[in-house]
Amino acid sequence: MTSIPKQPVRRGFRINPWLIRLPILTITGLILIMMVLALFLLAFQMRYSETYVPGVSALGIDLSGMTLEEATTALDNSFDYGSNAVFTFRDGDRFWQMTAEELGIGFNAAETAAAAFEIGHDDSNILNSFTGQVDAWFGGRTVSPIITYDQNIALANLNTIASEINCDAVNATLTINGTQVETTTGQTGRRVDVAATLTQLNNVIIQLSSGSEIPIVVNETPPLVPSVATTAQLIETAFSAPVTLTATDQTGGQLGPWVVSVEQIAQLLRVSLINNGDGTQSYDVDIDMGAFETYLGELAPGLIAPALDGRFDFDPDTGQLNVIQPAQSGRTLNVAETLLRLEEGVFTRENRLVPMAFDYTLSRYHNQVSAAELGITELVAESTSYFDGSSANRRTNIAVGVSRLNGVIIAPGEEFSFNYYLGDISYENGFVDGLVIFGGRTIAGIGGGICQVSTTIFRAAFSGGLAITERNSHGYRVGYYELANQAPGLDAAIWQPQRDFKFQNNTPYHLLIEATIYPGDNALQFRFYSTKYWQAEVEAPIVRNQEAAPEARFISNSDLQIGQVNQVDYAAEGADVTVYRNVYDMQGNLVTEDFVYTFYVPWQAIYEVAPGDSRLG
Repeated sequence: MTSIPKQPVRRGFRINPWLIRLPILTITGLILIMMVLALFLLAFQMRYSETYVPGVSALGIDLSGMTLEEATTALDNSFDYGSNAVFTFRDGDRFWQMTAEELGIGFNAAETAAAAFEIGHDDSNILNSFTGQVDAWFGGRTVSPIITYDQNIALANLNTIASEINCDAVNATLTINGTQVETTTGQTGRRVDVAATLTQLNNVIIQLSSGSEIPIVVNETPPLVPSVATTAQLIETAFSAPVTLTATDQTGGQLGPWVVSVEQIAQLLRVSLINNGDGTQSYDVDIDMGAFETYLGELAPGLIAPALDGRFDFDPDTGQLNVIQPAQSGRTLNVAETLLRLEEGVFTRENRLVPMAFDYTLSRYHNQVSAAELGITELVAESTSYFDGSSANRRTNIAVGVSRLNGVIIAPGEEFSFNYYLGDISYENGFVDGLVIFGGRTIAGIGGGICQVSTTIFRAAFSGGLAITERNSHGYRVGYYELANQAPGLDAAIWQPQRDFKFQNNTPYHLLIEATIYPGDNALQFRFYSTKYWQAEVEAPIVRNQEAAPEARFISNSDLQIGQVNQVDYAAEGADVTVYRNVYDMQGNLVTEDFVYTFYVPWQAIYEVAPGDSRLG
């Protein structure tokens, strides 16, 4: 059986009316508020439909409430950047100033005003307009000014500046006019880098700087020849004064001088343009030394001095050599070094005196040479002759000849030449007039008596076993050579330059020749010092075909008085004379057999007497 549920008992139920009223009142209030806001916005839009909304500004000007026209005018009037902003372009000490306006900078007030007006005035989107208006009202909106910049105007101005700066590089120049030097200075080429300078200007303009200094970018090109000052100074030095070449002889006496004038220097200077290897050029100056070289070549022979061996005597007690005439080095002109000195002197202002350069040759027998190293240890030969009755002039010539030979050293194998060591028989060398044999006659001539010297040294060489390489006899027997029982046939005549007396030192040792005059004995002696190497045996002369002397002859001498007689030649028989010599080594072995042969013509005695003497023929 189905039971039927019991129905609840309904009690009385009542709804609170405010639950209905409150929502209605809220909605009504919101509607009213929205209607008020709508009315406010409508009123706001109507109020600022033709003017700027509050909070909009540009260039620091509050545009609120202004019309577009008013804002354009206000902005235009307040923009002074173009005239107040001054830019300075600098190049060293030079500068150019321009305003922003002169550089093509301008302000578009209309566009700026229009851009500002768009804030809160978006007709196509009322929500955007409202948002913009609220943003401007509460936060403010500033519009950046619209600046115009015509770079063509700035570029034109920079090109104008460049035209004042730009210049081409100019080489320094140098010209010689006579003895004057003319120069011009070099100039660096300069070109304005307009593009780089414009870039610097643009960077400043973007920042709307109120003005600044802008360095002009300049590219510099150095000249190929930047300066000629150094070369000009060298040339001026070369022209400052003459250059003087100097030299001295071996005794210190002054030679020359030889002067090179400024005009000669000017003619020989050479100026050339050279590459320095670094892209630059410079002038080089030198002097043509060819003319000087030729001139020095002509001078050189006169400046040559042969090396002079020292002269010595030998002390038998000590075995040492004593210097009697110091050695002198020989010299020749060093043309190359002298030219270098001369060239240096031309370009030196302080000292215009240039000493010539010489090459020196040491003598064979210097002042410190020792007897031992030369093999000079003892007397190996000697000879003495006499000149009793000789005139003063004859004695003078003998003394001069002896002085030329005393102390001479002859090397092993060397040939001795009497004429070489004697030198020229001349007045300049101290010789005087005397009687000489010439052409078969005794005549007055310079150097009479010198054959006494050559005869005496010949006898020493002959008796010492040395090799005689040239010997000439007299035409007749000379009485001087047979004084003190001297044998005939051992004389040696010389006659310059055809006739000489020579011998060779055919030993391995040096030979020292000493010559001494003993005035009290009227004697002349030669001594040879070396180391004995030969032993010579000179045999007695063999005399054949003797012929009596002619009668005496008298000749006039205006220096004599009547009754005075001066014998100048002695009677001598004619004859053929042969003298043999045997030369042995130190072991007694015969090495050489030779002889000296002489043909003497008969000779008469000759006497000088006063003019008018009855014996004169």
